[in-house]
Amino acid sequence: MDISVVIPLLNEKESLPELHRWIKEVMDREGFSYEILFIDDGSTDGSWEVIRELSRKNREVKGIKFRRNYGKSQALNAGFLRTQGEVVITMDADLQDNPEEIPELYKMIKEEGFDLVSGWKKVRHDSKIKKNIPSKLFNWAARKVSGLPLHDFNCGLKAYDQKVTKDINVYGEMHRYIPFLAKNAGFNKIGEKIVQHQARKYGETKFGSDRFIKGVLDLITLWFLTRFSKRPMHLFGSLGLLMFLIGGITIIGILAVKAYKLIYHIPAHLVTDRPWFYIAIAAMILGSQFFLTGFLGEMIISNNEHIKRYTIEEEV
Repeated sequence: MDISVVIPLLNEKESLPELHRWIKEVMDREGFSYEILFIDDGSTDGSWEVIRELSRKNREVKGIKFRRNYGKSQALNAGFLRTQGEVVITMDADLQDNPEEIPELYKMIKEEGFDLVSGWKKVRHDSKIKKNIPSKLFNWAARKVSGLPLHDFNCGLKAYDQKVTKDINVYGEMHRYIPFLAKNAGFNKIGEKIVQHQARKYGETKFGSDRFIKGVLDLITLWFLTRFSKRPMHLFGSLGLLMFLIGGITIIGILAVKAYKLIYHIPAHLVTDRPWFYIAIAAMILGSQFFLTGFLGEMIISNNEHIKRYTIEEEV
């Protein structure tokens, strides 16, 4: 099979028939063998009934329904595990991604040898306050942390060599940083293509202020995992050692001053009356906690098993 199209969705029933027709028209015109996987992430508007009907009438349509809303990352992960195409295309279900881009994306993977090609919505038709400005901030931060010179990490329209989708694990809000995940997995030929972005035709955007916060936290998580995922003791042990040194040097200094005053009969306060004594104790306690955190992290990694992060209710 040439192409698998993975489409995560939440409450997009109005756009699904039109999107299917558009993809089918492009695929048939280009002569691709393909499948379309709709991943219903807990929709409540009847989207699953539309997917079931499309699957009944069209052999290329497949669907997965989650029991509740788990998030776009989990939806993509479930789709990736079930793809059969040599090239995997992801796109959103809101008709803002243009299926006419698929042939060129496929060519970049198969003929130009890219592992992953990320779309770049250079000209956007979103609210500047709701999406454009946050997207620019995200992309700037993601470029700095990842070292990838991509302009639009969060673009839903991407193309992958199948081996990439089988190797990476997408969770949390990590869908926006998939190129970073791919790079960490050893896939270094990551490209970008300017793609057409269209105004939303049905419904409303799912973007909210909470996603801004989650995206920042996930970027910090990725930074940590990139550098310390295999040996957390390298980070927490270093912090613990630093805190122990601060506490130890402070204690030595306090005791040295106390001893000097006792030797020369200089009036001195009790050691426990000095605030630096408690600062030193707190630093040493923090150092112990950092060491313990690093140790527990090492134990978790050594015993880690893959955890399924979603529950599928039905498939067609």
